Amino acid sequence: MSKQPNSRHCFVCGLENPSGLKMHFYSLKEGEVQAECTVPEPFQGYPGVVHGGVVASMLDEITGRAHWGGENPQFMVTAQLNVRYRKPVPVGQPLRLVGQAGSREGRVARATGQIYNQDGVLLAEAEAVMVDIPAHMKPDIDPDSLGWKVYPDEEVQ
Repeated sequence: MSKQPNSRHCFVCGLENPSGLKMHFYSLKEGEVQAECTVPEPFQGYPGVVHGGVVASMLDEITGRAHWGGENPQFMVTAQLNVRYRKPVPVGQPLRLVGQAGSREGRVARATGQIYNQDGVLLAEAEAVMVDIPAHMKPDIDPDSLGWKVYPDEEVQ
């Protein structure tokens, strides 16, 4: 298991985003990534339930990271995200997210992701289609300015 990079400002993984989830992601093996988190109450929609948009954001991130490898992943953007909300996702309780890489053809990749509760019950799942960031945009991406790196777990607690 190896830790994937975080950024400073991303809503899902940004460690300096005061309004973010500050999630950490780990590659289990090639094509499979995992994260664990407990979503706090400010992210609820209905009382006690994580807002559906936040659930979609978490699934967007876990599916997008499924094709990554190493410390310098290929940045991709989501072209399509289909979410299936199976059961309410609770705030204040441990959750486990899993993402699996699917097929890849040229610039287009597919992946799936799931959110489980602490008992292993499937709460939400997604299928995603992602595309590589166009080459003309890559010079504008500066990993250092994003704070894009692997932060040791003890450094970010």
